[in-house]
Amino acid sequence: MQSAGTLIRQQGDGVGVRIPAVQNIPAINRREALACMGGGLGMLGLKSALDAASPVVHFAPKAKRVIHLFMNGGPFGPDFFDPKPALIKYAGQRPAGADLRTERPTGGLLATPAKFSPHGQSGLPVSDLLPHLAQHADDLCILRSCHTDNPNHGPALLLMNNGTMTERVPSMGSWLSYGLGSENQNLPAFVVLCPGRPVRFSILWSSAFLPAQHQGVYINHSNLDPREMIPWLHNPRIQQADQRRLLDLMDDLNREHLAARGGIDNALQGRIEAMETAYRMQSAATDAFDLDKEPQKTREMYGTGHFSNGCLLARRLCERGVRFVQLYYGNGQPWDTHSNHDATTKKLALDIDRPIAALIADLKQRGLLDETLIVWGGEFGRTPVSENGSGRDHNPHGFTMFMAGGGARGGMAYGESDEFGFKAAEDKMHVNDVHATILRLLGIDHERLTFRYAGRDYRLTNVAGKVPQAVLG
Repeated sequence: MQSAGTLIRQQGDGVGVRIPAVQNIPAINRREALACMGGGLGMLGLKSALDAASPVVHFAPKAKRVIHLFMNGGPFGPDFFDPKPALIKYAGQRPAGADLRTERPTGGLLATPAKFSPHGQSGLPVSDLLPHLAQHADDLCILRSCHTDNPNHGPALLLMNNGTMTERVPSMGSWLSYGLGSENQNLPAFVVLCPGRPVRFSILWSSAFLPAQHQGVYINHSNLDPREMIPWLHNPRIQQADQRRLLDLMDDLNREHLAARGGIDNALQGRIEAMETAYRMQSAATDAFDLDKEPQKTREMYGTGHFSNGCLLARRLCERGVRFVQLYYGNGQPWDTHSNHDATTKKLALDIDRPIAALIADLKQRGLLDETLIVWGGEFGRTPVSENGSGRDHNPHGFTMFMAGGGARGGMAYGESDEFGFKAAEDKMHVNDVHATILRLLGIDHERLTFRYAGRDYRLTNVAGKVPQAVLG
């Protein structure tokens, strides 16, 4: 045996490691040796988990949280925020520039019935389809030059939600939960509201290879009874004290199992965290989702309907510390207007106008708008040319989104589409750029929020993404 302080080996940096000599070391077998090594790995795993629990902030954050208003199906920008007089001038024609390829055969240009006028001190043009939201023009940062990579709903939804069309990668909300954590340990950091099922469903809020506690919690808010919205929170046959004892027993068993596996098992650790969160949510979530606790005046300000209720729920969740709330407009693809576009869009606009305006006003009067980033848009846009005479096909080449609050510069339009609103033309913003901008407003460098998996470092923006400084307030 070597004497105390003997240099055992050289580390890669040339610094030696000295250990004291220990007498009468008992013999251990291979299994015990591996168990000891596994304990060390467990500590490394614990350190990783603790590191992930600390917020990842690279810049002074403007926003603390995000509300993503998702118009699943894809709205047409020139109906709302991107006026295109050429659609009226060349209606029925197909001039050069209006002949980009889409999924289906299309005809000539289809005029939009919307009329635009300047609003606010900024003079930002907003269409008459959104009279209530137009009153908040000075809070809106319109992104007129967004584009994506695929004209099909499934891949485009994945790209907008997960940063890539590849399946089994973490969603944007999961990345934010992983990077920033939750401000309220009694509620999940990432909540998804949808009165039904969007296309592709849970893969759009998956945590994939990130720790499982960062997955989005899906809530169908078709029924406003909190116990119906979150039926898995309560067991009427077992009192809460008994639930606590059962949970403690299961927690002990799971942690023994986790230790036996070397302390590194993201799926098992996620289950432990999920059960604890669910237990704590029993009172916190019941309160957060109970709209009957809102004053009647507030309920009237938001209006009625699934989207109105969703906007109010989003505000209630955000003020309680939920980091990312994603609100899908409705079941399936409501904005997928392959026929009767104008009539359908008028109904959709009527349904979103009042609640979004109310959400902005409500957050502002509570002092929360400056630290809450609202993002509006779909997975792509729609064509300026007609499909079936009265509809519009999918358009990945150019579409419109907007941001409000959370440090986004209000009262401005960034980028330009071509004269027909078909293709992003100036200051183009790919979906990866949108994600990079959202992260930047939250104080995160999108290139530095990474997770190593299967031999490579993954990030929300894949291998792309840039932040246009002009949109930062």
